[in-house]
Amino acid sequence: MTTKQTIQIEPAIRMTGLPTQFFSTLVAKANKQIALGKDVINLGQGNPDQPTPPHIVSSLQQAAANPQYHKYPPFSGYSFLKEAIVTRYKEDYDVDLDPQTEVAILFGGKTGLVEISQCFLNPDDICLVPDPGYPDYWSGVALAGASMHFMPLLERNEYLPDLAAIDPDIADKAKLMFLNYPNNPTGATADGAFYDEAIAYARKHNIIVTSDFAYGTIGFDDKKPTSFLQSEGAKDVGIEFYTLSKSYNMAGWRVGFALGNAQIIEQINLIQDHYYCSLFGGIQEAAAVALTSSQDCVEQLTATYERRRDALFTALDEIGWKATKPSGSFFCWLPIPEGYTSASFADLLLEEAAVVVAPGHGFGTSGEGYVRLGLLTSEERLQEAIYRIGKLNLF
Repeated sequence: MTTKQTIQIEPAIRMTGLPTQFFSTLVAKANKQIALGKDVINLGQGNPDQPTPPHIVSSLQQAAANPQYHKYPPFSGYSFLKEAIVTRYKEDYDVDLDPQTEVAILFGGKTGLVEISQCFLNPDDICLVPDPGYPDYWSGVALAGASMHFMPLLERNEYLPDLAAIDPDIADKAKLMFLNYPNNPTGATADGAFYDEAIAYARKHNIIVTSDFAYGTIGFDDKKPTSFLQSEGAKDVGIEFYTLSKSYNMAGWRVGFALGNAQIIEQINLIQDHYYCSLFGGIQEAAAVALTSSQDCVEQLTATYERRRDALFTALDEIGWKATKPSGSFFCWLPIPEGYTSASFADLLLEEAAVVVAPGHGFGTSGEGYVRLGLLTSEERLQEAIYRIGKLNLF
């Protein structure tokens, strides 16, 4: 009988240097409570709870039967989808884009946010990253072997980075900067004046600006979010990432775009030529339908999130939990009571109130002292979650 010899499996250094995905830990903790029979209200994740609008689903069902889509799609995607996103940006933001040179189709926005670091960062480069911010920015930088310099997002600055406070030597070494408004996790928004400042800063220090516009349609109180690309000179220094996940409840469809500077778009298309062979054509057709048909579903979804926000804050007021209402996204950023860390407070809410929230430290050092709640369940369940927390007499 031959004895089998096991080889030694040793991951590449890039794999061992990846940041911990703290959401997986959050899910495990929640599942443990569910297994104990508790009625857990999960406000800790960012997964839209509503179905994709029927007309988009129907378009995919019909397109799936098209034999043309059963073949490999064009490497950089179908032109009709690029033209659809160009049309949408013109109608919504009055931004002109060339569909052939200024649009890249992505497997969801997250893919592009990781790829951009692979395209432009070397091990000696620095990336300017918002703190708190979306953790997958860190993933791309880590895979590139580059370094991060965190830009604190503080309430006193309306959760905008203070670019003037960055050490000039750091700025001169930086090659890439991430911005994200409407913001995850704070729910803050940015205006054209801020983007004008960011563009001037990028020109001065030769930095590529990456605008993460994932929540671009979700603005409250009759204020539409501003696109980075609306500012003069934006395409000279950077790009914007846009996704159908949030605006159209298409998170599982994995459709996103990179838009803007043609040289940057060219590099994203190049790296994707080596990774993928574009999206299934039927999904591309359905995505085009989403972008070019009536946008009533988008407006109705935003209105739903605003009603949920208002219901949540009514309940917060009743228990004495003081916080600032978000002006965009579907997240609420709430300060925790004294005597807790964001992690210990989140654990307490899960164990004693069966409510899941995301501890702020998982989004960066400046996130300590806060928790993030998602508006991704009914008004009744949101209020029930807050009333449960109120019974703990923490505020």
